[in-house]
Amino acid sequence: MNPRILIVEDEAKMRRILEIMLSEDGYRIDTAEDGLKALSLCEKNSYSLIVTDLKMAPMDGLTLMKKLRKVSPDIPVIVVTAFGSVETAVEAMKEGAFDYITKPFDREEIRILVSKALSYGSLRKENTYLREEVRRRATFEDFVGNSPNMREIYALAGRVAGTNSTVLITGESGTGKDLLARAIHHASQRNNGPFIAINCASIPETLLESELFGFEKGAFSGADHMKPGRIEIAEHGTLFLDEIGDMPHSLQAKLLRVLQERSFERLGGTKTIEVDVRIMAATNKNISALVQEGRFRDDLFYRLSVFPIHIPPLRERRDDISLLAVYFLRRFNEEMGKSVQGFSEDALNMLVSYVWPGNVREFQNIVERAVILCKGSEISHGDILLGAGAPLDPHHKYCSLIPPEGISLEEVEKGLIVAALQMTGNNQVKAANLLKITRNTLRYRMEKFGIPFAGA
Repeated sequence: MNPRILIVEDEAKMRRILEIMLSEDGYRIDTAEDGLKALSLCEKNSYSLIVTDLKMAPMDGLTLMKKLRKVSPDIPVIVVTAFGSVETAVEAMKEGAFDYITKPFDREEIRILVSKALSYGSLRKENTYLREEVRRRATFEDFVGNSPNMREIYALAGRVAGTNSTVLITGESGTGKDLLARAIHHASQRNNGPFIAINCASIPETLLESELFGFEKGAFSGADHMKPGRIEIAEHGTLFLDEIGDMPHSLQAKLLRVLQERSFERLGGTKTIEVDVRIMAATNKNISALVQEGRFRDDLFYRLSVFPIHIPPLRERRDDISLLAVYFLRRFNEEMGKSVQGFSEDALNMLVSYVWPGNVREFQNIVERAVILCKGSEISHGDILLGAGAPLDPHHKYCSLIPPEGISLEEVEKGLIVAALQMTGNNQVKAANLLKITRNTLRYRMEKFGIPFAGA
């Protein structure tokens, strides 16, 4: 959508001239005859630029600028006046004017100034975006888990954080790939630079290219000003390409060049821009399979996977579930002002037994819902609302049979036979029925394991 500009001018003829000139360049124009009406419009609408006269009543241009800093501090302002002087210009600039132009002026002069101011405003918005990204810092402390899988991830991430190597993070949706990328960035020497993330699956192909590489004015219809891309904005920081497996094939070659040469051109531009940026990528897809199918460039895959890290699904690290439950319970207690003490045994068993197709993201949502529903001091199984038709893991009951240090399969089999004999008073027929085997098979295995025959 074309930029929206507000013209503030008490002289009707000059107001109309500016409106016609800028409308012909494709800008959307609103007008106000004084500062008071301009403030009212700024409270209702969002503007990319304000062009204002200085000498107006009842509110002049300088007073308007002072008040605008409180309402819309990021909007650039161009001051236009017939009362041009060095003193007036300095005063206007001190109040935050982008630039200053005196009447009379020609069309080309005002067009150039407007274009520069819009580019400046766009950069200020990008800087605001960057500041918000910096606030969303993540560290390895944000990861909860002490399972062997997670300890290995901590070790790998810690080693690669101090380098500039490209990292490819794989794992199912909801496992925390973006959180790990942020943690690596903020543990690196680039932590004072921006962390810029873009989801390759959520942006149409026609827009993704301009988002990544930026564009020059006139590069396509509607490109009324230059805009830097995410690669350029990530200078001295990290560019995180989420869902890289969904990147269109046509853009993969351009990204490969950035990785190889650390340079690119904006859309519609001829100037080569060199960048100092670290690239990390993530995907929930099997990139190797996409390469085999010809849907992903093999050379780009090799460049991206210099240092691969795989985050396992939650069902493969059940030892972490109780830790996650405590972590999210504490977090939502603080957010909601509640004092839920913990989980009942049945509730915790439900969490441990569930297969978690949505991984940690789903786990977080279910615990949040449970805290909301909980009326007592602990979360009960009735507060745990799993997904519709949510399957419980039929193999979870066997997890307790395997200690952390491991165990031989024969030892487990022998233990089950001894347990079945104890439960049936050494009645071999009943023990065989419990184990779903024949009596002859039971006797064979008892002899194999040296279990004494003490019953019929």
